[in-house]
Amino acid sequence: MNAYIDTSALAKCYLREERSFDVLAWADGVSPLAIGGIALVEIRCLLARRRRAGQIDATLEKRALAEFDLDLAAGNWIVCPDWSGLYTTARQLIELLPELPLRSLDAVHLAYARHWGCRVFATADRVQAEAAQTLGMPTLSFF
Repeated sequence: MNAYIDTSALAKCYLREERSFDVLAWADGVSPLAIGGIALVEIRCLLARRRRAGQIDATLEKRALAEFDLDLAAGNWIVCPDWSGLYTTARQLIELLPELPLRSLDAVHLAYARHWGCRVFATADRVQAEAAQTLGMPTLSFF
């Protein structure tokens, strides 16, 4: 896989916010782009959370989800398969970075990217970017 995009950066492809156009421009030039299976759940949760918070309305929520599903079906995102050591690897990454407040699902994204040999890790999360850089992963930050 050429590059891995976590959910914080992936969301910028469907919701216009700061750095959205930067993510879109980068994503258009990189193929294939990998996502972890957890992103399928996270993107759905993110859209619902933003609607409940009043940041987007139900129409935009449905449109963004439909666009994501179309991109997924078209192969614009390659879903990295899970493997038996996914959560063990994520746990080990948290242990490798004891000073960083790395959240559980962020560690899972990093585990996917490392396991599947992605050459670039894209994120809009500062802690995750720092973790990826500390792990020696070339990182693109969109925050």
